[in-house]
Amino acid sequence: MDFDLPESALAVREGVTAIARRYDQEYWSRCDADKRWPEEVWRELVDGGWHSLAIPEEHGGAGQGLLELAVALEALAAGGAGGAASFMYLLTPAFGGLTIARHGTPEQRAEFLPRIVTGEIETCFAITEPDAGSNAINIATHARRDGDGFLVSGQKIWISGVERADFLVLVARTVPAAEARPRTSGFTVLLVDVKDAVAQGTLTYQPIPKLGTNTVASSTVFLDEVRVPADRVLGEVGRGFAVLWDILNPERILAAASGVGFGELVLGIACDYARERAPFGTPIGANQAVAFPLARIKAQVELARLMTYKAAWLWDRGRPCGSEANVAKLTAADAAWQAADRAFQTHGGMAYSLEYPVARMFRDARIAKNIPVAEELVLAHIAQHELGLPRSY
Repeated sequence: MDFDLPESALAVREGVTAIARRYDQEYWSRCDADKRWPEEVWRELVDGGWHSLAIPEEHGGAGQGLLELAVALEALAAGGAGGAASFMYLLTPAFGGLTIARHGTPEQRAEFLPRIVTGEIETCFAITEPDAGSNAINIATHARRDGDGFLVSGQKIWISGVERADFLVLVARTVPAAEARPRTSGFTVLLVDVKDAVAQGTLTYQPIPKLGTNTVASSTVFLDEVRVPADRVLGEVGRGFAVLWDILNPERILAAASGVGFGELVLGIACDYARERAPFGTPIGANQAVAFPLARIKAQVELARLMTYKAAWLWDRGRPCGSEANVAKLTAADAAWQAADRAFQTHGGMAYSLEYPVARMFRDARIAKNIPVAEELVLAHIAQHELGLPRSY
């Protein structure tokens, strides 16, 4: 066994950390308050090729893997971005670059990947629906054949980044759920030209007011006979579930990497305050009531990091990693939340002041326990597949 990161991942950590450290917490607080995408950071990631790590070299990328993407995301979050980092590596690098590199035709890869590398196009992902959240089997958005393409109609919800996206990686049914045998058949993954559909009036979206992670909007998306050419299918028509799982496992692994980096960032902020704050003449960090919970969180973060790297390593080698991805996501999300909660407590009343970043991090950390998959479903998966207990849903 070798627990040393490869040189490629170490270089990624160093490069992305250098970018992150150029932007202080005032920058991230302003982006959040203004509900503004961190354009300056994104441009540095694009210009340095740090967003296209997993795109093959023949298309201009670095030809690396999910492990390097995970390390990049972790470094960006830990370096200061916190929760804002996750969307910067999920939307285009993973949902677009990784998915097209793995499942696109040669023509699709040649068309899209070089443009992702240069930052010419961005992507997002649409699976969740009002009546089909964690239960993707119940997706009702449908794509029906029409000449040499498809017409797509339906509604998606909590779609992050559609306001920036050029293309939407969309999961639709080409066979109704009631007719699909087995239940996982009849799905098709499509590349939807967002700007063209908006111009045609067949795609509209409405941002959802939300508690946190305000550097990217999350919207309800309405599709009304959106035309998608047949050459924009990712994978095979009706057999998109294989593509879907190849999206969802990396999503969970990258979410875990975000949680690890987030936990490190918030823990560092809490420890800095605990070293400096001395209301009774001694730093509060000298008190075991303050120090021990922080030390326990450090242990949780380190354990989550190990599982995150293991899951990414397995995925890069084409090996089953569903359980590892779920465990990584579960433990990292909890570590990030515990870190944020303890940072809030460590700061006392000052945590409520927006002069400190703790309040923003507290609300940003909480959502990771619910997305991209609720922890209850993760536990149900572990109970069934790892413990052999009866299926609960």
